[in-house]
Amino acid sequence: MAEKQSPNDVLTAYDDLLKKCNRFERKGKNMPYTSANGHMFSLINKAGELGIRFSKEVQEKYFLEFDTSFLISHGAKMKVYVLITDKMLANDKLMLRLLNESYDYVMSLPTK
Repeated sequence: MAEKQSPNDVLTAYDDLLKKCNRFERKGKNMPYTSANGHMFSLINKAGELGIRFSKEVQEKYFLEFDTSFLISHGAKMKVYVLITDKMLANDKLMLRLLNESYDYVMSLPTK
């Protein structure tokens, strides 16, 4: 079994990915996140785990495809966020696609 990435490794990978995205940028000093249209669509929790927001249908698809589940933050299941595994995070092409897909999803939601 592969060693789990440290929170600092996840943050570094997240920041590196976001530098490649010109449609959005990282926000938050203590809790890194991205948001658009009044909705957060990615975040790193206090445990150093990354979650990305998708519709329920897409979540179910990704739970199966990537053998993952909901992001847990502060002991609560974040019902709109898919937990990004270390294997997923290691694939830049996949991660850029997922971040852009999530951005497009929140842009389709009513503005908050």
